Amino acid sequence: MNIVKRDISQKRAIELKEKIKEYLSKKEKIDKGLEKKEEILKRKKIILDVLNGTEEDWNDYKWQLKNRINKVDVLNKIISLSEDEKKILNDVSEKYRWGISPYYLSLMNFTKKYGPIRLMSIPLLNEIKDTYGMLDPMSEEYTNPAGCITRRYPDRLILNVTNECAMYCRFCQRRRNIGQQDKVKSKDIIDESIDYIKANEEIRDVLITGGDALTLNDQILEDIISRVRAIEHVEIIRIGTRTPVTMPQRITKELCDMFKKYHPMYINTHFNHPMEVTEEAKKACEMLSEAGIPLGNQAVLLNGINNSPHVMKCLNQELLKCRVKPYYIFHAKSIKGTSHFSTSIEDGLAIMNNLRGFTSGMAIPTYIVNAPKGKGKVPLNSNNIVEKGDGYVVIKTWEGEKLKIKNHNTINIKQVK
Repeated sequence: MNIVKRDISQKRAIELKEKIKEYLSKKEKIDKGLEKKEEILKRKKIILDVLNGTEEDWNDYKWQLKNRINKVDVLNKIISLSEDEKKILNDVSEKYRWGISPYYLSLMNFTKKYGPIRLMSIPLLNEIKDTYGMLDPMSEEYTNPAGCITRRYPDRLILNVTNECAMYCRFCQRRRNIGQQDKVKSKDIIDESIDYIKANEEIRDVLITGGDALTLNDQILEDIISRVRAIEHVEIIRIGTRTPVTMPQRITKELCDMFKKYHPMYINTHFNHPMEVTEEAKKACEMLSEAGIPLGNQAVLLNGINNSPHVMKCLNQELLKCRVKPYYIFHAKSIKGTSHFSTSIEDGLAIMNNLRGFTSGMAIPTYIVNAPKGKGKVPLNSNNIVEKGDGYVVIKTWEGEKLKIKNHNTINIKQVK
């Protein structure tokens, strides 16, 4: 090679190395589940001792569901709560349900009050003090033409088949439906939903979710999937689930073998932080992938958890190790009781600017805001933000409609109770 060209190439390589130096330094300080195996195992032992569980119990998803930690006295035996924290939990639980799978609790740094796992799973007082937002910001009650269906688009729809989850995320968009008891949709409601799909031949894509569809047992889940697959005009079936993150024990050989019968199937899961990408989660994702199911990830941009270009980049790179394609970053919805998780749109755009060119294209999801009143997903970029003002932006939907939405200022999460 010409010496001049090689010299230019080497200078450019030095420039590129300098550009990634900051990230590599920050990455070392980010907690990553794949690197915290010993710490997780120590916490697992504590949890099993408190719950009188065995290794066999731990690997049984039904035990994990049955033993969700949802009582203050049980949680206190594991992580030692202050009196103030006990009162907050008791006060919040009168209005909003909380519950954490033993597995997911083992990912938590017990002494770090504002750690990402703790923030996502243990309530703060702000949940009942907060007056910002709505219980149904997506107006799902007005996009429910039949049964347990949500329909926002011409050719696809959602089946919300249960309110149950392995862990009740504190930022959940459907917290209004969680209640205090697990409820699978009745046969009559499922029948009505299936009949609606049959009667509308333009529906080619059905997303089964909840709650979390994978909290259903194999028999109930297969009954729903098989009936949807039997509809001639349905081309693909998707499942939205957080169980690979919060309860990876649910991904069994039997479940994967069942899924194989109903291809093409797709699964979108929901990792929000690199600490959630553990050996167990990786194994669950690999089992699904080896069953022929493409996997995507739908993260939510959350204050104090992942509203950092370094954390989000690290998360997406960890996901690719598990054969999961980063698909969406959702801007957090304006859900009542969750304003402490809200970020500015500028935070999200800064993250996207720090991904493009700085990591693999496969590690770059689309940044999405859900337009108000069920108007659909809007990719956030300069073309879809048509106006910005003090505390608001105007976005353009997929139908060309212009809508004004709040642009919430990011607060210091460590000042929230």
